[in-house]
Amino acid sequence: MGLFVIIAAAVAYGVAAGLLLPRAAYRLSVEPDAAWRDRCPEGHPIPGWLGLPRCRDAAPARRCTRPRHTYGVGPGWAAGIAGAVCGGLAWAVGGRPEAVVFVAAVPVLLLLGIVDLAVQRLPDVLTLPLAGALAAGLGGAALVPGAGGSWTGALIGGGALAGAYLLLFLLNPAGLGFGDVKLALALGVTLGWYGWGVWAAGAFLGFLYGAVYGLALVLRGRAGRRTAFPFGPFMAAGALTAVLLGGFGA
Repeated sequence: MGLFVIIAAAVAYGVAAGLLLPRAAYRLSVEPDAAWRDRCPEGHPIPGWLGLPRCRDAAPARRCTRPRHTYGVGPGWAAGIAGAVCGGLAWAVGGRPEAVVFVAAVPVLLLLGIVDLAVQRLPDVLTLPLAGALAAGLGGAALVPGAGGSWTGALIGGGALAGAYLLLFLLNPAGLGFGDVKLALALGVTLGWYGWGVWAAGAFLGFLYGAVYGLALVLRGRAGRRTAFPFGPFMAAGALTAVLLGGFGA
């Protein structure tokens, strides 16, 4: 049963969801105050939000040089990452009810990471609903026998991490974006579920991953000490690592 759940989480949900993300990522990857993209780079209308980033126009415009083409990020690696993370969470958390909530949130976190890497932006249309959905989902999980965490701890953890990031944002607005503060609310809810040890580990690992990435850029001559880079993916990676450890510990 455990192996079946892991495979289902990794393949039936993770890989399938990952394949559908690139189109949404392309549409959301715009500068602040710009409208979401509704056309591919060749000018063809993009149908819907979810699906493979492929354009196949039966009557291409004159300026179209590739009647069949792809755009945005490749779906293969998005599906691979989503599948691996969903499978890992299912393995770590097991049959406890919070596993459904954590696994369900993975594609949204991956989508946020892709957009942040593209335009250094975390859209409110994703961050705030994600925080609300995680709080509500874990609240429901807490009512099910066998839950491994605390809903009260999750709510406090969300407020605490968002408050800490808000303080950092006010002290150094150039170092963090306000979107990071909103993402911290969702991640804090997730981390607080398993207690303060997991919460602290997730917060620390996010900064550690970001610091390692920034140092690597500096050493390779691709960035300076004050160069800004997207921090959201590292926040999410740190939180997911800590939740994996918390799941095994619980």
